[in-house]
Amino acid sequence: MFARIFDGLRRLFHSSAAAGNAGADQPEPPASAEAGGEASVDTQGATTMSSKITSIADVRRHFLNNKRPIYFISATNFNLLGIGDWVGNFRHINYIDCFDRRQRNVFVPREKFPRDFEGIEDINNYLLEHKEVIDFIQSRAQGDDAGVAAFLMFDEHTEEVCEQLGLKVAFPPAALRSRMDNKIETVRIGNKAGVPSVPNVLAKVGSYQELLDVSRELGTDLVVQTAYGDSGHTTFFIASEDDYYKHAEEIEAEPEVKIMKRIDCRGSAIEACATRSGTVVGPLMTELVGFKSLTPYKGGWCGNEMFAGAFSQEVRDKAREYTFKFGEALREEGYRGYFELDFLIDMATHDVYLGELNPRVTGASSLTNVAAFAHSDIPLFLFHLLEFSDQDFDLDIAEINERWSHPDSIDSWSQLVIKHTEESVDLLTAAPASGVWRMESDGSIAYDHYDSHPHAAENEREAFFLRISGEGDFRYEGADLGILITRGRLMDDDFQLTERAKAWIEGIRGQFAGQPLQDPVVEEVAVSHAIGGGNFKIL
Repeated sequence: MFARIFDGLRRLFHSSAAAGNAGADQPEPPASAEAGGEASVDTQGATTMSSKITSIADVRRHFLNNKRPIYFISATNFNLLGIGDWVGNFRHINYIDCFDRRQRNVFVPREKFPRDFEGIEDINNYLLEHKEVIDFIQSRAQGDDAGVAAFLMFDEHTEEVCEQLGLKVAFPPAALRSRMDNKIETVRIGNKAGVPSVPNVLAKVGSYQELLDVSRELGTDLVVQTAYGDSGHTTFFIASEDDYYKHAEEIEAEPEVKIMKRIDCRGSAIEACATRSGTVVGPLMTELVGFKSLTPYKGGWCGNEMFAGAFSQEVRDKAREYTFKFGEALREEGYRGYFELDFLIDMATHDVYLGELNPRVTGASSLTNVAAFAHSDIPLFLFHLLEFSDQDFDLDIAEINERWSHPDSIDSWSQLVIKHTEESVDLLTAAPASGVWRMESDGSIAYDHYDSHPHAAENEREAFFLRISGEGDFRYEGADLGILITRGRLMDDDFQLTERAKAWIEGIRGQFAGQPLQDPVVEEVAVSHAIGGGNFKIL
C-alpha cells in the first residue's frame, strides 16, 4: 500500500502537474507620458511600424499578421482560451498539461522538479527559469528580441528574469499592479472617481470591541476584508464575538482592514481595458459564489454567467458607467491595460456598489473573450495587447462601448469551477479528458470529442471541459478539478443552480476516481506539495 502511495508522490514531484486551481495572466501598457514611460511592445517586430490603426478591422489584421512571439505564461491556459485564433505567433507556456500534449500552441515542460509554490508568481518564475522553457523561448526569438510575455500574476523577480531572457512584459510594473490590487486602495480610487462602495470604514483593528467601536454606524452584522488575497479566503463574516475570534489573528495582523455593512446582495463581474483612447467596457456577468457543490469556501468564487438579461437595464447601465469611470481613474494613476471589477448589487435597493479590483486577466476572461461581441469585433484582450504595442492607434471607444452594450451583442454562456469539496486527500487514478462532453436526456454525460475551444460546444446539451487535476495528482479539499463551460444559463432567476447545472457537476465528479491515503504524514506531504495546498487559487 505505502509503496503505491510514495510512487504517487514521486509522480507528483517528477511528472504530473499537482492538483490545484488554474490561473492565467495579462500584458502591460505602452510607453507614454501618462503611463510613466513603461517599456513598450512592438507586435510587428522591432524593425517595422505600420500606419495608424483607426478601426476594428485594422486591429484584427494587425494581430493576424503578427510575427513577434507572444506568450501567456501561467499554470494553465484557461484564462485566455482561444486567443491564439486571433493572434499570430501566440503560445501558452504552462505548468499543468490540461490537453495531454494534444494542443500545438501549449508548451509544458516535460521534466518537473520538487517545489513548494506559495503563489502564482512562484509558478511563473519556476517556468521562466526552467531549461526547457528557456530553450523553447530562445528557439523562437528574433535576435535579441525574445518576444512579449503576459501573466496572470508576476512580481519584481519575474520582471528581472524576463529582462535577462529578452522578454517584454505586457503589463504595468509589478509594483504598480500590487498597489492597485490592494482592496483598501480600491475603495479610495473608487471614492475619488465617484464609484461608491458598500457603506464601510477603513481602520486598524486590535480587538472585537475596537471593531464594534470603529464600525458603530454600520451595525453589528459586518463583513471584514483584508487588503490582499482571494475573497474566498480573506473575507470574514462577523455577526458575533465568536465569529470574530475565528479570524482574529488574520484581522489583527493587518495595518488596516475594510469593514463593511453586511447587505443582501448578488455578486457580479465586469471586465474592461484602459487604453490611451479610453476605457473599453465588457458586459456585466453574474457570479457563482459559495455553492457547496462547487467550492468548500464560503464566499468563494466558483463560476460566472453571461447573458443579456443579467440584472435590470438600469443596473447594467450603472455598472458600465462606474466601470468606465474607474478605468479613467486607473489611467490617471498610471495603470493601463486589462482589469476586472466586482460589483455587489443590493437586492433590496438595487444600488450598485464597488466590490474589488483585479488588475489583470481573471477567471471571467474565458467568457468575456468568447462571447458574440468579441467575435463580431475582437476579444477584449486584444485591446490590452494593442495598448502595450508601439503601434499608433486612435479608436472610437465610445462607439465600441455603445455597440458592446447592446443586448444583441451578448450571447449566453456559463462556466462552473469545480473543486474538491470533501475533507479528504487521495491520489487520483482516473480523470476526465479535456474536450467536448455531451449530456443525454437522462442527465448522464459522455465524452464526445477532443477540442480546445469553448465554441466547440454547439448547444446546451454540450459543454467544453478543461481538466485541471489529472491522474497521478493529489485530490484534496479546495483542489481545482476542472472548469466546465457551456452555452445558456446554469442559475435560475433566484440565483440558485439549475437542474442542468447539478447534473453537469455530478456527471463530471463521477468521472474522477482516487486511491485513499491512510497515513496522515503522507497526506500532509501530499497537500503541502500540491499547487497551493488549498491556500491560493491559480485561475
